[in-house]
Amino acid sequence: MAEPTSLPPGPRIPRDRGARRLSRRVRAFSDSASEAVGISRTIGALGAALGSPGKIPSVPRAPKNGSSADQVTRISHLELDNWRNFRHIDLDVEGRVFLVGPNAAGKSNLLDALRFLRDLVAVGGGFRAAVDRRGGVSDIRNLAARRYPEIGVRVLLGNDSAPGQWEYALQFRQDNRRQPEIAVERVTRRGEVLLERPDQLDRADPARLGQTALEQLNLNREFRDVADFLRSIRYLHIVPQLVREPDRSVGRSNDPYGGDFLEQVANTQEQTRRSRLRRIRDALQVAVPQLQELELEHDVRGTPHLRGKYEHWRPRGKWQSEADFSDGTLRLMGLLWATMDGVGPLLLEEPELSLHPEVVRHIPQMFGRLQVRRGRQVWLSSHSPALLEDDGIGLDEVWVLLPASEGTEVRPATELEDVRQLLESGFSMADAVLPRTRPANVEQLEFFADRR
Repeated sequence: MAEPTSLPPGPRIPRDRGARRLSRRVRAFSDSASEAVGISRTIGALGAALGSPGKIPSVPRAPKNGSSADQVTRISHLELDNWRNFRHIDLDVEGRVFLVGPNAAGKSNLLDALRFLRDLVAVGGGFRAAVDRRGGVSDIRNLAARRYPEIGVRVLLGNDSAPGQWEYALQFRQDNRRQPEIAVERVTRRGEVLLERPDQLDRADPARLGQTALEQLNLNREFRDVADFLRSIRYLHIVPQLVREPDRSVGRSNDPYGGDFLEQVANTQEQTRRSRLRRIRDALQVAVPQLQELELEHDVRGTPHLRGKYEHWRPRGKWQSEADFSDGTLRLMGLLWATMDGVGPLLLEEPELSLHPEVVRHIPQMFGRLQVRRGRQVWLSSHSPALLEDDGIGLDEVWVLLPASEGTEVRPATELEDVRQLLESGFSMADAVLPRTRPANVEQLEFFADRR
């Protein structure tokens, strides 16, 4: 196998500027020369998975007056009202977002707001289906909502040079038949209003308010770029048991939990699939040194399987299928595949699960390369000190979720003066942020077995 290359040199980025420009030097390690070489190989191999993406779906891009990565459309602003845990969120968004908070603070629910936008325009989706899938309006609405009960989701879409190129806003409520009903739908392009609902037709026929204009091809022609972008959002939280036993997810497509992961791999164009699996194999050899080959095959029933050849005491080694792969191997495979599959925002929940801390430690730099090469936005939640130790993570990339009596507050780390001071004193982001998310009296768990 060819020696993986390290990241190209680049300017150092101060923490408080985040990752607007992620071309930077790989973090220097002074503990030992051997450790530095090992870390460089890890980053290079993981980054190699982010090479040529093959054929990818088209998403809207701004006019190319800068580097291509700078011009890729992303979510530049997010506003939520009465969405599950959150009374109100109104925040600018960088190319990477790290969600940090205690259990049940709402990290998954925040990512679900973006999944909701995708479901509006997904095949087989739509407004009412997206609401029903989440239990209805009453389950989505924040429990503290009183005077203004409408649920609102608003995003700005753009790039570094034009962060507010598009605006999409949706507010909805429950009608007297307990069905979801649109209260406001608005689309603007560079400040020009293209759609404002309810309009005269809606008032004449209120049943129209059961569908967004965004999901209807006969109505969204002027702003179809918005629908195409939202459709490109991808959420991933691989459950290894579903990959091993896909029958549990029969009938599902694009299952974010991995039920049809092998089908997705099998349905990829052959040349692209082989190229991706080769890159994944090269990356996996860092974390799983015994792995020599990785390929897709079909059994006699036509069911796809991944199989890997492991170095063994016997000269020819041993072939194993996904049923034999460890949880960590399957999760890392899914993570690496997702980085190469598509160009829209990638939503990840706790990507550190089942992975060795030394692998987790370099996930942020892998996503840094993804940002540099392809401009792809990444949102992820994490409890991992190893992941948050990376000194390339900026204050404006970290959102701290703090539960309160009226719902969870979301504070960017830039607003937390004590976090800034700790970083300036040489502490890592993990040291500065994670203590804020520590449950009160967590040490009481030690005495659970003593209770009767």
